[in-house]
Amino acid sequence: MDSLRTTLSFFVDPLKYLVDVPTVLVEQAADSVSSYRTLKKENERLREEQLIHQTRLLKFAALEKENIRLRALLENSFKLGEQVLVAELLSVNLAPYENIVVVNKGTRFGVHPQQPVLDANGVVGQVFRALPFTSEIMLITDPNHAIPVQVNRNGLLTIAVGSGQLNRLVLPFLPGNADIHPGDLLITSGLGGTFPQGYPVAVVDEFTSEPDKAFATITATPKALLDRNRELMIVWSNSTQVPLISKPTENDPETRTHVDE
Repeated sequence: MDSLRTTLSFFVDPLKYLVDVPTVLVEQAADSVSSYRTLKKENERLREEQLIHQTRLLKFAALEKENIRLRALLENSFKLGEQVLVAELLSVNLAPYENIVVVNKGTRFGVHPQQPVLDANGVVGQVFRALPFTSEIMLITDPNHAIPVQVNRNGLLTIAVGSGQLNRLVLPFLPGNADIHPGDLLITSGLGGTFPQGYPVAVVDEFTSEPDKAFATITATPKALLDRNRELMIVWSNSTQVPLISKPTENDPETRTHVDE
Protein backbone atom coordinates (compact mmCIF):
# COMPACT_ATOMS: atom_id res chain seq x y z
CA MET A 1 0.00 0.00 0.00
CA ASP A 2 2.79 2.38 0.88
CA SER A 3 4.62 1.54 -2.27
CA LEU A 4 1.47 2.33 -4.27
CA ARG A 5 1.11 5.69 -2.58
CA THR A 6 4.75 6.45 -3.28
CA THR A 7 4.33 5.58 -6.92
CA LEU A 8 1.18 7.67 -7.26
CA SER A 9 2.84 10.62 -5.48
CA PHE A 10 5.67 10.42 -7.99
CA PHE A 11 3.17 11.14 -10.79
CA VAL A 12 0.67 13.41 -8.94
CA ASP A 13 3.00 15.94 -7.24
CA PRO A 14 4.37 17.36 -10.51
CA LEU A 15 0.78 17.86 -11.66
CA LYS A 16 0.06 19.86 -8.51
CA TYR A 17 3.06 22.09 -9.19
CA LEU A 18 2.00 22.52 -12.80
CA VAL A 19 -1.47 23.55 -11.67
CA ASP A 20 0.00 26.16 -9.29
CA VAL A 21 2.38 27.59 -11.89
CA PRO A 22 -0.15 29.99 -13.54
CA THR A 23 -1.19 31.34 -10.16
CA VAL A 24 2.41 31.88 -9.12
CA LEU A 25 3.26 33.53 -12.44
CA VAL A 26 0.27 35.84 -12.16
CA GLU A 27 1.22 36.83 -8.63
CA GLN A 28 4.81 37.45 -9.63
CA ALA A 29 3.72 39.50 -12.63
CA ALA A 30 1.37 41.54 -10.45
CA ASP A 31 4.15 42.14 -7.95
CA SER A 32 6.48 43.18 -10.77
CA VAL A 33 3.92 45.62 -12.21
CA SER A 34 3.24 47.01 -8.75
CA SER A 35 6.94 47.42 -8.07
CA TYR A 36 7.44 49.11 -11.47
CA ARG A 37 4.61 51.56 -10.76
CA THR A 38 5.99 52.29 -7.32
CA LEU A 39 9.49 52.84 -8.68
CA LYS A 40 8.13 55.05 -11.46
CA LYS A 41 6.21 57.22 -8.99
CA GLU A 42 9.24 57.39 -6.72
CA ASN A 43 11.42 58.38 -9.68
CA GLU A 44 8.99 61.15 -10.67
CA ARG A 45 8.86 62.42 -7.09
CA LEU A 46 12.65 62.47 -6.85
CA ARG A 47 12.89 64.32 -10.16
CA GLU A 48 10.44 66.96 -8.94
CA GLU A 49 12.38 67.35 -5.71
CA GLN A 50 15.62 67.64 -7.66
CA LEU A 51 14.12 70.36 -9.87
CA ILE A 52 12.90 72.25 -6.80
CA HIS A 53 16.30 71.99 -5.14
CA GLN A 54 18.07 73.14 -8.31
CA THR A 55 15.74 76.14 -8.53
CA ARG A 56 16.47 77.00 -4.91
CA LEU A 57 20.20 76.69 -5.55
CA LEU A 58 19.89 79.10 -8.47
CA LYS A 59 18.07 81.56 -6.20
CA PHE A 60 20.75 81.15 -3.53
CA ALA A 61 23.43 81.81 -6.15
CA ALA A 62 21.63 84.99 -7.24
CA LEU A 63 21.28 86.09 -3.61
CA GLU A 64 24.95 85.39 -3.02
CA LYS A 65 25.95 87.57 -5.97
CA GLU A 66 23.57 90.31 -4.81
CA ASN A 67 25.13 90.11 -1.35
CA ILE A 68 28.59 90.50 -2.89
CA ARG A 69 27.45 93.56 -4.86
CA LEU A 70 25.84 95.16 -1.82
CA ARG A 71 28.92 94.47 0.29
CA ALA A 72 31.10 96.15 -2.35
CA LEU A 73 28.78 99.16 -2.37
CA LEU A 74 28.83 99.32 1.43
CA GLU A 75 32.62 99.18 1.54
CA ASN A 76 32.90 101.92 -1.08
CA SER A 77 30.37 104.08 0.76
CA PHE A 78 32.64 104.05 3.80
CA LYS A 79 35.64 104.90 1.61
CA LEU A 80 33.80 107.90 0.15
CA GLY A 81 33.29 109.38 3.60
CA GLU A 82 30.03 110.98 2.45
CA GLN A 83 26.39 110.17 2.89
CA VAL A 84 25.05 107.75 0.31
CA LEU A 85 21.75 106.07 -0.49
CA VAL A 86 21.64 102.68 -2.19
CA ALA A 87 18.99 102.51 -4.93
CA GLU A 88 17.86 99.53 -6.96
CA LEU A 89 17.55 99.60 -10.74
CA LEU A 90 13.98 99.43 -12.07
CA SER A 91 14.27 99.98 -15.82
CA VAL A 92 16.77 100.92 -18.52
CA ASN A 93 16.33 103.22 -21.51
CA LEU A 94 19.29 102.80 -23.84
CA ALA A 95 18.10 104.52 -26.99
CA PRO A 96 20.88 105.60 -29.39
CA TYR A 97 20.73 109.19 -28.15
CA GLU A 98 19.48 108.67 -24.60
CA ASN A 99 21.21 106.62 -21.90
CA ILE A 100 18.92 106.87 -18.88
CA VAL A 101 18.04 104.40 -16.13
CA VAL A 102 15.32 104.52 -13.47
CA VAL A 103 15.90 103.66 -9.80
CA ASN A 104 13.49 103.06 -6.92
CA LYS A 105 14.43 106.08 -4.75
CA GLY A 106 12.94 109.54 -5.17
CA THR A 107 12.21 112.79 -3.38
CA ARG A 108 10.67 110.90 -0.44
CA PHE A 109 14.25 109.89 0.40
CA GLY A 110 15.67 113.37 -0.18
CA VAL A 111 16.89 112.70 -3.72
CA HIS A 112 17.16 115.79 -5.91
CA PRO A 113 18.38 116.58 -9.45
CA GLN A 114 22.11 116.84 -10.21
CA GLN A 115 23.15 114.43 -7.45
CA PRO A 116 26.16 112.27 -8.31
CA VAL A 117 25.47 108.55 -8.80
CA LEU A 118 28.18 105.90 -8.44
CA ASP A 119 28.67 102.16 -8.34
CA ALA A 120 31.45 100.18 -6.67
CA ASN A 121 33.89 101.07 -9.49
CA GLY A 122 33.31 104.68 -10.43
CA VAL A 123 30.95 107.43 -11.58
CA VAL A 124 27.72 106.25 -13.20
CA GLY A 125 26.02 109.58 -13.88
CA GLN A 126 23.78 112.07 -12.13
CA VAL A 127 20.15 112.39 -11.13
CA PHE A 128 18.32 113.83 -14.12
CA ARG A 129 14.78 113.93 -12.77
CA ALA A 130 13.56 113.14 -9.23
CA LEU A 131 9.98 112.01 -8.65
CA PRO A 132 8.38 111.04 -5.31
CA PHE A 133 8.98 107.29 -5.69
CA THR A 134 11.56 107.01 -8.49
CA SER A 135 14.42 108.94 -10.06
CA GLU A 136 15.87 109.04 -13.56
CA ILE A 137 19.64 108.77 -13.79
CA MET A 138 21.45 110.16 -16.84
CA LEU A 139 24.53 108.01 -17.48
CA ILE A 140 27.88 109.62 -18.20
CA THR A 141 27.76 108.03 -21.68
CA ASP A 142 24.58 109.92 -22.63
CA PRO A 143 25.36 112.30 -25.54
CA ASN A 144 23.82 115.16 -23.54
CA HIS A 145 26.06 114.56 -20.53
CA ALA A 146 29.43 116.21 -19.88
CA ILE A 147 31.57 115.81 -16.79
CA PRO A 148 34.66 117.85 -15.81
CA VAL A 149 37.60 115.49 -15.32
CA GLN A 150 41.33 115.58 -14.80
CA VAL A 151 44.15 113.20 -15.58
CA ASN A 152 45.11 111.59 -12.31
CA ARG A 153 48.76 111.36 -13.37
CA ASN A 154 49.41 115.06 -13.99
CA GLY A 155 46.23 116.98 -13.11
CA LEU A 156 45.42 117.94 -16.72
CA LEU A 157 41.88 119.34 -16.83
CA THR A 158 39.35 118.59 -19.55
CA ILE A 159 35.74 117.52 -20.13
CA ALA A 160 34.49 114.01 -20.89
CA VAL A 161 31.39 113.88 -23.08
CA GLY A 162 29.06 110.93 -23.59
CA SER A 163 29.23 109.18 -26.95
CA GLY A 164 25.90 107.34 -26.80
CA GLN A 165 27.73 104.01 -26.37
CA LEU A 166 27.86 102.39 -22.94
CA ASN A 167 31.56 101.60 -23.18
CA ARG A 168 32.90 104.89 -24.50
CA LEU A 169 33.48 108.50 -23.49
CA VAL A 170 34.94 111.21 -25.72
CA LEU A 171 37.42 113.94 -24.74
CA PRO A 172 36.92 116.44 -27.60
CA PHE A 173 38.70 119.53 -26.23
CA LEU A 174 42.37 118.51 -25.94
CA PRO A 175 45.02 119.54 -28.51
CA GLY A 176 47.26 117.05 -30.24
CA ASN A 177 50.22 117.83 -27.97
CA ALA A 178 48.29 117.25 -24.73
CA ASP A 179 50.08 115.22 -22.07
CA ILE A 180 47.66 112.31 -21.98
CA HIS A 181 48.29 108.67 -22.86
CA PRO A 182 46.32 105.42 -23.14
CA GLY A 183 45.97 103.91 -19.69
CA ASP A 184 45.69 107.25 -17.87
CA LEU A 185 43.00 107.32 -15.18
CA LEU A 186 40.46 110.13 -15.39
CA ILE A 187 38.91 111.35 -12.15
CA THR A 188 36.36 114.03 -11.35
CA SER A 189 37.97 117.45 -11.03
CA GLY A 190 35.35 118.96 -8.74
CA LEU A 191 34.70 121.85 -11.13
CA GLY A 192 31.09 122.70 -11.79
CA GLY A 193 29.94 121.71 -8.31
CA THR A 194 28.03 118.55 -9.27
CA PHE A 195 30.69 115.87 -8.80
CA PRO A 196 33.08 116.12 -5.85
CA GLN A 197 36.75 115.83 -6.69
CA GLY A 198 38.49 112.47 -6.88
CA TYR A 199 35.87 109.99 -8.12
CA PRO A 200 37.16 107.53 -10.80
CA VAL A 201 35.47 108.19 -14.14
CA ALA A 202 37.24 106.38 -16.99
CA VAL A 203 40.52 105.08 -18.38
CA VAL A 204 41.93 106.51 -21.63
CA ASP A 205 42.07 103.79 -24.28
CA GLU A 206 42.86 105.69 -27.50
CA PHE A 207 44.76 108.87 -28.40
CA THR A 208 45.01 109.92 -32.04
CA SER A 209 46.59 113.20 -33.10
CA GLU A 210 46.05 114.46 -36.65
CA PRO A 211 48.13 117.39 -37.95
CA ASP A 212 45.24 118.92 -39.90
CA LYS A 213 42.96 119.06 -36.85
CA ALA A 214 43.14 121.40 -33.88
CA PHE A 215 42.00 118.77 -31.37
CA ALA A 216 43.07 115.18 -30.91
CA THR A 217 40.68 112.22 -31.03
CA ILE A 218 40.64 110.77 -27.53
CA THR A 219 38.30 108.11 -26.18
CA ALA A 220 38.03 106.51 -22.76
CA THR A 221 36.27 103.52 -21.19
CA PRO A 222 34.11 104.20 -18.12
CA LYS A 223 35.24 102.59 -14.88
CA ALA A 224 31.64 101.96 -13.80
CA LEU A 225 29.95 98.80 -15.05
CA LEU A 226 27.11 100.64 -16.75
CA ASP A 227 25.58 97.55 -18.37
CA ARG A 228 25.71 95.26 -15.31
CA ASN A 229 24.60 97.31 -12.32
CA ARG A 230 21.60 96.31 -10.23
CA GLU A 231 22.30 98.67 -7.33
CA LEU A 232 23.62 102.24 -7.46
CA MET A 233 24.78 104.77 -4.86
CA ILE A 234 23.24 108.25 -4.81
CA VAL A 235 25.72 110.58 -3.10
CA TRP A 236 25.27 113.66 -0.97
CA SER A 237 28.46 115.68 -1.37
CA ASN A 238 27.96 117.89 1.69
CA SER A 239 27.75 117.16 5.39
CA THR A 240 24.04 117.95 5.67
CA GLN A 241 22.06 114.86 6.61
CA VAL A 242 19.17 113.77 4.43
CA PRO A 243 15.83 115.01 5.84
CA LEU A 244 13.84 111.77 5.84
CA ILE A 245 11.02 113.47 7.79
CA SER A 246 9.85 116.88 6.73
CA LYS A 247 10.26 119.64 9.29
CA PRO A 248 7.13 121.48 10.49
CA THR A 249 6.54 124.86 8.89
CA GLU A 250 5.30 128.05 10.46
CA ASN A 251 1.79 127.35 9.13
CA ASP A 252 1.50 124.07 11.06
CA PRO A 253 -0.79 124.21 14.13
CA GLU A 254 1.90 122.81 16.45
CA THR A 255 4.41 125.40 15.30
CA ARG A 256 1.94 128.23 15.82
CA THR A 257 1.18 126.95 19.31
CA HIS A 258 4.85 126.94 20.30
CA VAL A 259 5.30 130.41 18.85
CA ASP A 260 2.30 131.73 20.75
CA GLU A 261 3.66 130.31 24.00
